[in-house]
Amino acid sequence: MLVKVRLNLTVVFSATIGYLLAAGTEAGIGLLLLLGLGGFLVTSAANAINQILEKDFDKQMKRTANRPLAAGRMSITEAALIAGLCGVAGIAILAYFFNEQAALLGALSLFSYAFIYTPLKRISPIAILVGAIPGALPPVIGWVACTNAITYEAYLLFGIQFLWQFPHFWAIGWLGADEYAKAGFRLMPTPTTKNKAMAAQVIMYTVFLIVVSLLPTAIGMLGWASAIAAIGLGAMFLYYGYNLFRQCDDKAALKLMFASIIYLPLLQIVMVLDRFW
Repeated sequence: MLVKVRLNLTVVFSATIGYLLAAGTEAGIGLLLLLGLGGFLVTSAANAINQILEKDFDKQMKRTANRPLAAGRMSITEAALIAGLCGVAGIAILAYFFNEQAALLGALSLFSYAFIYTPLKRISPIAILVGAIPGALPPVIGWVACTNAITYEAYLLFGIQFLWQFPHFWAIGWLGADEYAKAGFRLMPTPTTKNKAMAAQVIMYTVFLIVVSLLPTAIGMLGWASAIAAIGLGAMFLYYGYNLFRQCDDKAALKLMFASIIYLPLLQIVMVLDRFW
């Protein structure tokens, strides 16, 4: 629970996607496993530090009250030791088995999530914009681990995952708005949170996401299968965003959340298959 294993696996998945898109059929299983391990450890450190800093606030929310630090099952010293070991080991793996750029991006992701995004959550909604940066770095780290270069393809992978996070997180935020407000987190884009203005922003970012997800095909990075998936999955995502705009209720937000969870991994899987074909 301290390192959020299930959330961690989504980060590892995205990093692996980035590596596979760069390597194509030359990807080796050994390096993929090492990349996954390095990414898992770096993200574990970030999640552990997040819980150290938010221990007292986690106690105030039902969904986080059972976390090991908030519930008193683990001391801050123990959590800090785990975070330190994971962070150092993860960055070392990226540096030794891959390259310094990948390790630097891993360290940047860890630092920005733990020490900028986490405290900013109680200050301003801009925290979502800031937090989307480390959230979008995993596929870039995977690409750079393979190529040792940050190219325009890496920027496109970053852009897709960056834009996806806004409707995804706001759907979650809609469902947990009351608890977030109780704990003092300012994570919603509008002062009154659950309204059409917020849902309109979900639609806007989803439209931007569809446009950016078509660019890999437009520049010849990927084929038409990726474009078809981007349009089809994007239309599904946009529909549920519009449904939230119409309904403005928790049921619609829950459907949007599930749509967001389905959208990104399916699109990334199609992109990899398209790359291999």
